[in-house]
Amino acid sequence: MDSSNQENSQPTIDEKLENALKDIYCVSGLGADERVFQKLKLQGYQPIHIKWLKPKTGESIENYAQRLTSQIKAEKPIIIGLSFGGIIAVEMSKQIATEKVILISSTKNYQEVPFYFKIFRWLPIYLLLPAKFILWIGQFIASWFFSLKSVDERKLLKAILFDTDAQFVKWAIHQIVTWKNELIPENIYHIHGERDRIFPYQFVHEDFNVKYGGHLMIMSQAEHISNLIQKIVDLDNR
Repeated sequence: MDSSNQENSQPTIDEKLENALKDIYCVSGLGADERVFQKLKLQGYQPIHIKWLKPKTGESIENYAQRLTSQIKAEKPIIIGLSFGGIIAVEMSKQIATEKVILISSTKNYQEVPFYFKIFRWLPIYLLLPAKFILWIGQFIASWFFSLKSVDERKLLKAILFDTDAQFVKWAIHQIVTWKNELIPENIYHIHGERDRIFPYQFVHEDFNVKYGGHLMIMSQAEHISNLIQKIVDLDNR
């Protein structure tokens, strides 16, 4: 056998390291994508980003979450869910066995959803508004709601919102407003910021609080959030 061909067939150091890393699945928030996770640093893990699918007409959040589970290959995955992605992670964990579910800036059940979201169950005016108009309004109020601190964060969120599917945003808002989940998985860990303006701190029961943490603290306090996630994933199962 040609020695050069044999050498070429051997995995590189980078490939060996990648194969040694454990998958950790990341579900981004409403109007966001994998770019919001780009500052996280986790030792021993490689992020696998769950891709949003186009919701079917009238599709429930339970069925949508079930379709997303087809992207998970691990037998008992670790799932990180950010904001609306946390709600999806909860729904996924009700359908498949998981090692850990980590929520960031999110909510575990309908009781942690602020009362003013629930008002829209009876006054669903958002259903009357064009999807693109909702997204357009969101771009103007995003900096305040997401507690963005730097110009780079504002530019990144603006770019993400520009790429977001407006119909998906409208569907997702409806799912948050009408979510009625009561079941909290045993292996769930909740990280929440004290200055979150989407899901205010006083409404949730977190495991780890982040001082001065806004809704997108995963970007503005990435090092601290990375350390908290690392602490959780390194824990033995409860």
